[in-house]
Amino acid sequence: EEREVVQGHINVRQVFKVSRFGTIAGCFVQDGLINRQSRLRLFRDNVLVYEGKVESLQRFKDQAREVAAGFECGIKISGYDDIKDGDVIEAYTIEEVARTM
Repeated sequence: EEREVVQGHINVRQVFKVSRFGTIAGCFVQDGLINRQSRLRLFRDNVLVYEGKVESLQRFKDQAREVAAGFECGIKISGYDDIKDGDVIEAYTIEEVARTM
């Protein structure tokens, strides 16, 4: 069986449009953490807008493996560029669990 485990919530504070890369979200990790293998859900006004994966995760100018709560980061969402200020991103993973009887 598979189950989803929520890793954290991220607030989009500012959006940057870069001609070569697309749209990058300048974010603040509110709780939990986000890593490069995380799957993402983008919420706008508490409505699910998009589900996808992390294409790029940066802390300052360096690539980051993970970013913990209380820190800022830049996130590029794979295949999606319509990000707006105030959006909330939920990071989660899918774990496989052995069935029990």
